[in-house]
Amino acid sequence: MPIIQNSPPDNDARLVLASSSAYRRELLGRLQLPFSVDVPDIDESPLPGETPSATALRLARDKAAAVAARHPGALVIGSDQVATLDDEQIGKPGSHPAALAQLQKMRGREVIFHTALCLWDGRNNTSQLADIQTVVTFRDLPDAELDAYLRIEQPYDCAGSAKNEGLGIAILERIATDDPTALTGLPLIALTGMLRNAGVSFFHFTQQP
Repeated sequence: MPIIQNSPPDNDARLVLASSSAYRRELLGRLQLPFSVDVPDIDESPLPGETPSATALRLARDKAAAVAARHPGALVIGSDQVATLDDEQIGKPGSHPAALAQLQKMRGREVIFHTALCLWDGRNNTSQLADIQTVVTFRDLPDAELDAYLRIEQPYDCAGSAKNEGLGIAILERIATDDPTALTGLPLIALTGMLRNAGVSFFHFTQQP
């Protein structure tokens, strides 16, 4: 029978996360692969007439490409998330009043989160892309509860003004997705598939004599 080893797999390519997000760092750490972090410096504004999915995919690829240029031969992970309500993009609120206005607009409604993922392979300058969609239904809560939630968790750096991995789950009614980590910012099911395609292994095992 195989014996599973707990040490990280010995993969050839270095792994780099192109993100400043603490949420994405935590999620990637779950895979127990050694990685470094390099923050991309790109304009994240949507282009005129660009669909939410196209914006997220473009930015995920641009982030990965920008960091890959500084790490030749590495596998670089780029990701971006765009929230939409009635096809209108919802960005990071940045302040309490803006976050409250977002939650007031979204309560009792379905919001679609596009979490785009890019794995850039610096060994051959190819990339894999995916857009993982999550449909989130917000509870129809009064202003006082929404205001109280924001003051407790202060999710002003989150598109949609709620941290589903924290207390924000209490203002959500339903989450529908194929990848439960996508809403937090890094879809690990899609990522592990991309990494496997790039030759990365997750488990070391040896045959028992």
